[in-house]
Amino acid sequence: MKIYRQVFSPIQVNTYILADADNKCIIIDAGCYDTAEEQKLEKFVDKNALTPAMLLNTHCHLDHVFGNGFMLRKYGLSTRCHRDDYYNLKETPSHAAFFGLTMEAPPEPGEFLNEGDKCIFQGLEFEILAVPGHTPGSLAFYFPSEEVVFTGDALFAGSIGRTDFAHGDYNALIESITSKLFTLPDDTVVYPGHGRETTIGHEKKTNPFFR
Repeated sequence: MKIYRQVFSPIQVNTYILADADNKCIIIDAGCYDTAEEQKLEKFVDKNALTPAMLLNTHCHLDHVFGNGFMLRKYGLSTRCHRDDYYNLKETPSHAAFFGLTMEAPPEPGEFLNEGDKCIFQGLEFEILAVPGHTPGSLAFYFPSEEVVFTGDALFAGSIGRTDFAHGDYNALIESITSKLFTLPDDTVVYPGHGRETTIGHEKKTNPFFR
């Protein structure tokens, strides 16, 4: 599996593109904010001869779903997310206005994902991990055969997600990271929603929130 990263929007969110040997790909957190960024993503897909076939959201804060409407219009993909983040999806236009941004109401999810679900993409199995705390419906996507996990805004290199937004829960986030992420193999590469990648082992040893 090839992993590509594009960074979008004034909030600098990581959009991940996971491509298999046939160039079909998963998009995680389509963050393209405006027409120029939509075109940037489209050109990247076309340049690499990719076919988007699945859209996933780690959670539904506005910066992670800016591009959901584009993904539906251009590629016919509705997102898969956790039901407990549906309220965030519905509130994104008002959240955007709070930050001085504008956005259209995102489309309805195509499917809700749950803790413990095992999904198959082109023969590649990945697991759904519930990591509430940053939001109640935060998910991580773990690909054991590839030794990678996509953590959204739960775990970052040297930090953790904010919990001062509505429905954030610091204690729940610490528990989620400790019980769901830090139990993964140390060599697992962490691809977060913002910033650079890291590893589970490195964060267990050095992340200041767990010393």
